[in-house]
Amino acid sequence: MKIDFNKNNDGLVPAIIQDATTKNVLMLGYMNEEAYQKTLDSKKVTFFSRTKNRLWTKGEESGNFLNLVNIKNDCDQDSLLVMVDPVGPTCHKGSDTCWNETNEQSFGFLTDLENTIQNRKENQDDEKSYVASLFRKGINKVAQKVGEEAVEVVIEAKDDNEKLFLDESADLLFHYLILLQAKGYKLNDIVAVLKSRV
Repeated sequence: MKIDFNKNNDGLVPAIIQDATTKNVLMLGYMNEEAYQKTLDSKKVTFFSRTKNRLWTKGEESGNFLNLVNIKNDCDQDSLLVMVDPVGPTCHKGSDTCWNETNEQSFGFLTDLENTIQNRKENQDDEKSYVASLFRKGINKVAQKVGEEAVEVVIEAKDDNEKLFLDESADLLFHYLILLQAKGYKLNDIVAVLKSRV
């Protein structure tokens, strides 16, 4: 991999640190050629500290290392995306990221949908909410809806109407997310089980 360490006349390139699993950005540091090579050799992310004016392996004092997964170079060959497996919090102030965010797995729209479902669960007195009405009816009704939707997905899978198949699949996933929360779980809990099987 060719990296242009001399583009900015200081021998440094920015290194964006991203959790390889959650895909969250954890921090930004700078590497010179020596820090880059040490990172490759040790498999622990090492930066060039501009304040200390020396190489600095993240975690050398705290034990909160950034274990290297892989490194990618950008299209201009002057910045790096460093994928890591973090050990403990990344920020020196003790938070998961240098933006004071929790480093949790997010599923984009599905996480937003989970949050909406959780809101409806917590506000079951909303008479206009279909989700709140399901929670009010209890676990048996929620589970029944998942079963009904699963049967409809199977039926549509055997036919040739792709729109109906996708519609029923969306209904199944939606009701399954409701069932998960009715039981006190979220998608991250299912992901953890799947990971344990790999």
